[in-house]
Amino acid sequence: MSKRAWMDETWNPTTGCTKVSPGCKHCYAELMSERLHAMGQKKYLKVFEPVFHKDTLEKPYRWAKPREVFVSSMSDLFHEDFSLDDVIKPVFEVMNDLPRHRFQVLTKRAERLAALSNHLKWTPNIWVGVSVESEKYVGRIDELRKVPATVRFLSLEPLLGALSPLDLSGIHWVLVGGESGSGARPMEKAWVRDIRDQCIREKVPFVFHQWGGDQRSSTGRLLDGRAWDEHP
Repeated sequence: MSKRAWMDETWNPTTGCTKVSPGCKHCYAELMSERLHAMGQKKYLKVFEPVFHKDTLEKPYRWAKPREVFVSSMSDLFHEDFSLDDVIKPVFEVMNDLPRHRFQVLTKRAERLAALSNHLKWTPNIWVGVSVESEKYVGRIDELRKVPATVRFLSLEPLLGALSPLDLSGIHWVLVGGESGSGARPMEKAWVRDIRDQCIREKVPFVFHQWGGDQRSSTGRLLDGRAWDEHP
């Protein structure tokens, strides 16, 4: 999970993860963790093992001006190794305490997210999303709908197959992107256009991040000649 283009900050109270589905194959965070470990960064002494960094909880308090914050870009906050009381709740308490910032939390562990959601305080400044890379994992969207967040979003990236039809009820934002980096898997234009058209019909804001594989260098992030950067 890399920093989103419109994010002002990334905040990593947790680092590290384990693979749960094909979308994890070329994990950006894992590769970056290996590089940071090689550079001697203390936060990555255990490379990509899940670790809670309690000392980072105060970081958002230092930002006086409102910021868009991507939470745990180098991890998954709802990883099974992170306990509700010792890790997840303390992170949420910081977000609850700072309404001037907007925090975005993204997970592939939709079932755990839904199971724990009623134990967490969902202030309006906390947006939550799930990653869905192919038809096999659309069930994550049903789990997301159970979460009482003001904004629920889908990160359909890296998109590895067609997703049609999508049930977008209760979903407030959809983001699509292809895979980048060495060995990136290609993404078909028809898949992206179909999702965009579904969003238009359902009046759901749509973002297109980038093409995957060999398409990326030649077409950048334009879809049918334009950039798509809609926002809730």
